[in-house]
Amino acid sequence: MSAEKISPLAGKPAPASILVDVARLLAAYADIHPDASEPSQRVAFGTSGHRGSSLDGSFNEWHILAITQAICDYRAGQSVDGPLYIGYDTHALSKPAFKSALEVLAANGVTVLASKGGEFTPTPAISHAIVCHNRGRDSGRADGIVVTPSHNPPDSGGFKYNPVNGGPAGTEVTGWIQNQANQYLEKRLAGVKRVPFAQACAAATTRTHDYRDAFVSDLASVIDFDAIRGAGLKLAVDPLGGAGVHYWSLIAERYNIDLTVVSEEVDPRFAFMTVDWDGKIRMDPSSPYAMQRLIGLKDRYDVAFGCDTDHDRHGVVTRSSGLLTSNHYLTVMIDFLFRTRERWPADVAIGKTVVSTALIDRVAERLGRKLYEVPVGFKWFAPGLADGSLAFAGEESAGATFLRRDGGAWTTDKDGIVPALLSAEITARSGRDPGECYRSIADEFGSPCSDRVQAVANAQQKQKLAKLSSDEIELDSLAGSKVVHILDKAPGNGAPIGGIKVIAEHGWFAARPSGTEDIYKIYAESFRDRQHLDAILAEAQQVVDKAIS
Repeated sequence: MSAEKISPLAGKPAPASILVDVARLLAAYADIHPDASEPSQRVAFGTSGHRGSSLDGSFNEWHILAITQAICDYRAGQSVDGPLYIGYDTHALSKPAFKSALEVLAANGVTVLASKGGEFTPTPAISHAIVCHNRGRDSGRADGIVVTPSHNPPDSGGFKYNPVNGGPAGTEVTGWIQNQANQYLEKRLAGVKRVPFAQACAAATTRTHDYRDAFVSDLASVIDFDAIRGAGLKLAVDPLGGAGVHYWSLIAERYNIDLTVVSEEVDPRFAFMTVDWDGKIRMDPSSPYAMQRLIGLKDRYDVAFGCDTDHDRHGVVTRSSGLLTSNHYLTVMIDFLFRTRERWPADVAIGKTVVSTALIDRVAERLGRKLYEVPVGFKWFAPGLADGSLAFAGEESAGATFLRRDGGAWTTDKDGIVPALLSAEITARSGRDPGECYRSIADEFGSPCSDRVQAVANAQQKQKLAKLSSDEIELDSLAGSKVVHILDKAPGNGAPIGGIKVIAEHGWFAARPSGTEDIYKIYAESFRDRQHLDAILAEAQQVVDKAIS
């Protein structure tokens, strides 16, 4: 078992030798035709859409044409006849994929709302547009496509479908679209409707939408800007060259807050980044290696924040603590929101994933709020956010969203912008930055240590782990603590977690197979100390290896 090995490049400016060749990437997008008989080149929807790289034949024009036609087929079958909101981020492959999609959507007569002026569009702005359009409607409902591989490296492409609830599509939807798209690939696109891009742009069904103005204008319904402005806070944001790059200056102007945008540079190579832990460029705002630029400025601002490429993840940097661990900030947000949002109904729940910190459970109990724990993947939260039964949803990888101040739905997909701005509201209203707020919570409930490690597993072992039943695990104690629960299904919705979770009195671990590599991952947390955490990790590997051998 190994902790993830840190590259000597981690945290340093990206050297020219690792920058992607954009011209080669774009040529491969058009020139490489995926082989449907090769599993790695088929359409595969993971936890958040189809992702890959044009260079290895896993994200090319044929993929996008096939997926988009499959989405049109799905819409027709479900009688979704409202507009389709579409947006793309700043990755090099995103705009070509948007163009390919528009050619198919126009040929199928779908009313498409693309961004005004070709502005990049954050994931939350698409979700917000769908939620706002569909509020109170029974017919003419909208859905959307987000062209983004999120925070992944510059050679990556991503394509995601959001149905009428505005959040990431559930497994039954993505499974149908994936199968249909692969049939089109197998038939070398026979049956895919398409018109030239110029004709698609000129089509009566192709329209524009000012995502930026609509989203920014509505932010006061979810964030208390009066408090931020009144406190006179000095704030900074690093958009990391992402889709919200031009949103922040408008937010500062519209709400008259002292917000410095560290950089508005957009570069598809992301050459301005510092390198992530594994030697790759990755626009991950929860990574201290990727966030070096903002961390270096922490003493100049009351609070600072960053977002990833599609702005659906957040990272918060404070004077007191530097970059907050994402689990820590999730806990701070929950504690603050449920104490200050007086118009939220008393019965709305807190959503978390099975691998998020157990500190959330302790805070939820003190707040007297129901906890809704689901498998990994934000799609599990979307229905509850849409119907208002979930007030907050967060996952350990720095994705979260929450209700409007009046208790209505804001977004049903992850929103990096709103949690980032909430860090300023927390600082303004509590007189302490989020790092100081976390320390107060940890003093009350304990300060957990957590880690994630990985171990080698072949395809057969990974399959066995994914289908492991709690009955197959015989364990009375974990690192000296009594075992309280062994789970193979999430307590919130009863969905399989695709692995196992063991909860003891003073800590827990969860094991899941990787979807992309021949490894499994163990997440663990101890409420004692690092030594206890290491003991949990060691025992966890023994338990898992025995179960899958």
